[in-house]
Amino acid sequence: QVHLVESGGGLVQPGGSLRLSCAASGNRFSIYSMGWYRQAPGKSRQLVADAISGRLANYADSVKGRFTISRDNTKNTVYLQMNSLKLEDTAVYYCYVVLEGWPRQGYWGQGTQVTVSS
Repeated sequence: QVHLVESGGGLVQPGGSLRLSCAASGNRFSIYSMGWYRQAPGKSRQLVADAISGRLANYADSVKGRFTISRDNTKNTVYLQMNSLKLEDTAVYYCYVVLEGWPRQGYWGQGTQVTVSS
């Protein structure tokens, strides 16, 4: 079992920045990928960015050039640096972690609200 704790959401003006963090904890696990999804009101949950071990990060087209995902494997933590935020970035952001092994096991964070508003 893996437990995820997210932090860093909040209210920001358009053009501003926020940094989300997600720390994974548990007993004897190895992480295959860490990523972020978001869900806006009335919409389905969608991938924002993910970082698979040994591969380049993957981003949704809508955030390319503005958001950066990074991992600190020593801390089992993933970050999402969000710059040049837009109104349409408003959503609940969820961390998603997939463990090594087969079948893959995935875990969701509790979600953190990001609101971009003037």
